[in-house]
Amino acid sequence: TVHAPDLVFPGSPVRIQLEPDTPLPGARARIIVDKLRTIGTVHGTSPADAALWAEGFDGRFTAFIETNEDTGTIVDLVRACGDVRDVRVSAAEVRSTEGVTADAAWSTENLKAPLQKYVRIELRRLDHLLDLVGELVTVRGRLQALSATHDDPGLDESVAKASRLIGELQDGVLGSRMVPVWQVFDRFPRVVRDAARIVGKDVSLALEGREIELDRTLLEQVADPLVHLLRNAVDHGIENAEGRAAAGKPAVGRLKLIARRERSAVVIVVADDGKGVDRARILAKAKELGWVSQESEELSDDDVLRVISRPGFSTAERVSEVSGRGVGIDAVLAKVRALGGTVAFSTVEGRGTIFELRLPVTLAIVPTIITRVDQESYALPLTHVSETVQPAAGALRRVRGRNVFILRDQVLPLLSLREVVGLPGRDVRGQQIVIVEVTDRRAAIAVDRLEGQQDIVVKAFDTVKGATPCTGAAILPDGSAALILDVGGLLQEH
Repeated sequence: TVHAPDLVFPGSPVRIQLEPDTPLPGARARIIVDKLRTIGTVHGTSPADAALWAEGFDGRFTAFIETNEDTGTIVDLVRACGDVRDVRVSAAEVRSTEGVTADAAWSTENLKAPLQKYVRIELRRLDHLLDLVGELVTVRGRLQALSATHDDPGLDESVAKASRLIGELQDGVLGSRMVPVWQVFDRFPRVVRDAARIVGKDVSLALEGREIELDRTLLEQVADPLVHLLRNAVDHGIENAEGRAAAGKPAVGRLKLIARRERSAVVIVVADDGKGVDRARILAKAKELGWVSQESEELSDDDVLRVISRPGFSTAERVSEVSGRGVGIDAVLAKVRALGGTVAFSTVEGRGTIFELRLPVTLAIVPTIITRVDQESYALPLTHVSETVQPAAGALRRVRGRNVFILRDQVLPLLSLREVVGLPGRDVRGQQIVIVEVTDRRAAIAVDRLEGQQDIVVKAFDTVKGATPCTGAAILPDGSAALILDVGGLLQEH
């Protein structure tokens, strides 16, 4: 029998049931209680702490917490601890259950608890719902196009209302798939700790922006690239204890994993305070492999990224559990670009290295600007579009054998989309210009004409080697297909 002192506490009861085969259930319960203390005040547990460790503990207990976090956050936090079968959170209340057994208290409290505000849904069902919303978005575009050809105010009003409702439905479904990045980020301290132990270094990892939200599918797919970058920083970037002492740095190497929102994208930064990249060594290795000209004397940050992201490139003297296999940065770039994102790189010798991954918030529906080249349509994600301009006289020039575009006294490299897709060139002065921006790089892309802005449903597919850099395709309202261009890949190749 569990008496009143064990069952009466202020705060919200969090009822937890562990999996039946949980090893050391008392230890798992203690981990969960300690985790709850990170988001609020835990006033007590039922059964009491001592009973959690007793032989015969069945894995069911209640923790009473006062916190400002919502129910969903509490549930996610508990489930992240592992071996949890069920979690239920009730409103704050004080109860007296003197003389009631723990099993009876559990059952009685469950009967008195209000209906839960959250339900668990299979991800497959959300995916199906998102596919249906995507088809609705395509139909919405078709309806808007047809409505524009009929002078019917009633039809226009109905289409406008349907468009607004579809937009709200789209936002609601996308929002239901969003999860905070801490659900993946919280795995990485152990990854860093294990990698540091293997190479004999002392490294700490700081996490920032854990509350930033991403589409669940995208977050899961970006986890592996982040593991590559963190392990690479531990092995290649951060010096050993002797090297850090000689450089006047703290004995513990510092790694940062940062998430932040920028416009319609999420930026994830992996930064270390290590020795930076040895440009001379990278240049020598690249010359040896014939990847750069023998006359090259220095590599820029972009050049270094191009070299180290080549498949098979590695400067490691030996193969270890952490690195030396020639697999890493190339896998990171391939994965991030497949997700419609870009990677930026910067390094300062002796001070550290920074990788910046810029990702769309969701993979499913992307706002784009539709461009036309000859009879073909191409979509440019609005994440990378800063403005569109009509070329003025004298704005198009040729500098050192390359076409450039002058925009407000700034010289930008000029790409002709016709040439990129293999069509005959034409006078750029009769075309329109799209200014794109990827991290700190800007460029101008010449297109035949602009069709306007549109939300499109992304259809992923595997591109062949040497094809136009793209991240997928979409069906436009008129039934035609459009490639979604990989802006980062275009700037890398040109």
